[in-house]
Amino acid sequence: MDEVFRALADPGRRRLLDSLNARDGQTLRQLCTELDITRQSVSKHLAVLEAANLVTSVRHGREKLHFLNPVPIHAIADRWMDRYDRQRIGALADLKRVLEEPVNTPAGPEFVYVTYINASPMRLWQALTEPAFIRRYFGGGGPESDWNVGDPVRWSMEGEPSHDWDQVVLASEPGRKLSYSWHNYQPEMRKYFGWSDEKFAEMLAEPRSVVTFDIEPVGPGVKLTVSHTGFVPDSEMYKGVRDGWPGILSGLKTVLETGEDLVLAD
Repeated sequence: MDEVFRALADPGRRRLLDSLNARDGQTLRQLCTELDITRQSVSKHLAVLEAANLVTSVRHGREKLHFLNPVPIHAIADRWMDRYDRQRIGALADLKRVLEEPVNTPAGPEFVYVTYINASPMRLWQALTEPAFIRRYFGGGGPESDWNVGDPVRWSMEGEPSHDWDQVVLASEPGRKLSYSWHNYQPEMRKYFGWSDEKFAEMLAEPRSVVTFDIEPVGPGVKLTVSHTGFVPDSEMYKGVRDGWPGILSGLKTVLETGEDLVLAD
């Protein structure tokens, strides 16, 4: 936490975080242009922010995209704000929503989330692949598969029988990487949202996306990077996963570190 406070103490680094909060997924060149700061200065500031886990980067071809990582800011909120002023919980929830909301990049919006979990890589893999474990943080449902490349991924909602929505495992490296294609909106979901025929047909036309979990050992725990990509601009599915993943991943972390299920209030 000391590294986070030191990183936030510099006004130039705060400007970088403000820029990423306004438009996530920027390249080094874009950040230099927007903030009118030299490339060398921006590179040094980004190195400090990445060391403090306030910024994470993802390679896209020859470019490196930078994303705001809200997890350390949440830790500060939990440690220094929520404890002393519980009446501001509503305001902190709004801050959490804003900081976790990636904005469109030129290729379409992407969701990128990084968190650190006190668990072994294989224990995290177990939590990502075993149905009984998944149900504890996925609201009673979630994905089911044998988790070999090419295997189908079936989906259950709130304990209902699982559905085959043409999802497939794309990468499976136990303890390192898991990736699978995401479902599109399905007729079984309409009762939850009350969509009109026109709205449902519009959402069915969206291309399928892909979610990827990258696991990296860090000290006694792991670094988990979740990337959900392949959305078109103004994607309804993107809006759904953007709002849904933070709660699911918070539940995953809680289950692994405390053994207790995370129950989110409606």
